[in-house]
Amino acid sequence: MSKDRLSTYRGKRDTGASGEPAGHRRRGHREAIFVVQRHDASSLHFDFRLEVDGVLASWAVPKGPSLDPRDKRLAVQVEDHPLDYADFEGRIGEGYGEGTVIVWDTGTFDNVTERKGEPVDLADAIDAGHVKVALHGEKLTGAFALTHTRMGGDEKNWMLVKVDDDGADRRRKPTSTQNESVLSGRTNEDL
Repeated sequence: MSKDRLSTYRGKRDTGASGEPAGHRRRGHREAIFVVQRHDASSLHFDFRLEVDGVLASWAVPKGPSLDPRDKRLAVQVEDHPLDYADFEGRIGEGYGEGTVIVWDTGTFDNVTERKGEPVDLADAIDAGHVKVALHGEKLTGAFALTHTRMGGDEKNWMLVKVDDDGADRRRKPTSTQNESVLSGRTNEDL
């Protein structure tokens, strides 16, 4: 993991005061991980993170991921986070991101991004602005697509959409009905 990939992360926070991980490389897992954290900060949102090149590429999703393929969710790309953030739960102290964080869902994923029928490396897919991943989580399963939109002229704006597959469910709303952590069983309010 290049220190440059985490320089923005480290520059925005005092990890000693915030209680967040400082960013030490973790090794040992074989499959790429994803994590969705429920972050009750200045506004409640969900942080959607995918492991790529030794860091967690991250997007803030104000309404959270939907299982309904008809829903398009704004996903604002934020700074890469360290891999040791994947199991972080707690209260972030005063300053940037102040509030509570739980691991709402986590698991492994497969990069299923293709261009002209050929697989595309995940880092290249992010750079090109279109990512498709198959999630294997407790609350989220199946394929999701992230597309860079630049909506409103903002370079950070993407859309997160559930692909219409076996994991799709037009009725179930897990972001509003399942508020507990998959790791600890706690809610943001418990913190």
